[in-house]
Amino acid sequence: MGRMIDGEWHTDADLQKSDAGEFEREDTAFRDWLSGSRHPDAEPSGRFDPEPGRYHLYVSYACPWAHRTLLVRALKGLEDAVSVDVVSPIREDQGWQFDPEWDGATPDSQYGADYLRELYAKADPEFNGRVTVPVLWDTQEETIVNNESEEIMRMLDTAMDDLAERDVDLYPAGYEDEVDRVIQEIYPSINNGVYKAGFADTQDAYDEAVDDLFDALDHWNDVLADQRYLAGDVLTEADVAMFTTLYRFDEVYHTHFKCNRRQLTDYHHLWNYLKELCQLPGVADTLHMDHVKHHYYRTHPDVNPKRIVPVGPDPDFFAPHDRDELPGGPPEPLAD
Repeated sequence: MGRMIDGEWHTDADLQKSDAGEFEREDTAFRDWLSGSRHPDAEPSGRFDPEPGRYHLYVSYACPWAHRTLLVRALKGLEDAVSVDVVSPIREDQGWQFDPEWDGATPDSQYGADYLRELYAKADPEFNGRVTVPVLWDTQEETIVNNESEEIMRMLDTAMDDLAERDVDLYPAGYEDEVDRVIQEIYPSINNGVYKAGFADTQDAYDEAVDDLFDALDHWNDVLADQRYLAGDVLTEADVAMFTTLYRFDEVYHTHFKCNRRQLTDYHHLWNYLKELCQLPGVADTLHMDHVKHHYYRTHPDVNPKRIVPVGPDPDFFAPHDRDELPGGPPEPLAD
């Protein structure tokens, strides 16, 4: 996958694995906060104030972590306040690339860079670590503010609320503790759990990851039988965090990462919940399954050596759902 060492790109770096063959995700490196952010770990320095047009997102439509930030941007109506560039879904040995030949991908509008790693080097000429998306870039100071998806999601939701065109609060008063709890609960077993299964190097590591994943999916399917959203009767950041994994599940994780005990469409409540989220205004513009499938099936040769992209199963995310039978619903400004 490659990484930077002392500001130089090295293609021979590999994923981190434990002695038991378990995939271990590295911590992200840039962790500054916008002023006004509401998060238990937020300690804004006062250096980065929310201002229209100042901040820029670098994302991949394929990446579930980057997708989180695009969803918050769309749900709140921050398109005019925060600009976006999109890398190609195909990540070769030089890392994420700007290749506008891909439908939906863009050039780097800020500096004309060929690779995302050039932006990391600009932010820190001695950078050590992986080059990942999303990136929240400050065009004023020409540096990376943050590259941790959960924290960027929270900043867009809370610190930029005054810049949003929709009165949508995904971290509402009275739900904060539950939202934080759910986000932390679904991360190891579901969001990262699919990767732990797919990148496992031993049978035991794979078996444990798959057991944890489907135990968690069973649990949340039961919760959603009587509850419209993960944290209660209102849409929150917890649903955004869950959504991006569920959206990719049947098309990628079920086959590519061998998470094949069941398909998501086998879960009545999770499947209808996913369909409702897909159908919220603004969300469809963030959905690019072509980028998703080409990225995963063509970028992990250790998992899929022939890099063949399967044609199915092509679930219908826009079929009718039954979630309106439950109390609550999306924020009113999301309605047409």
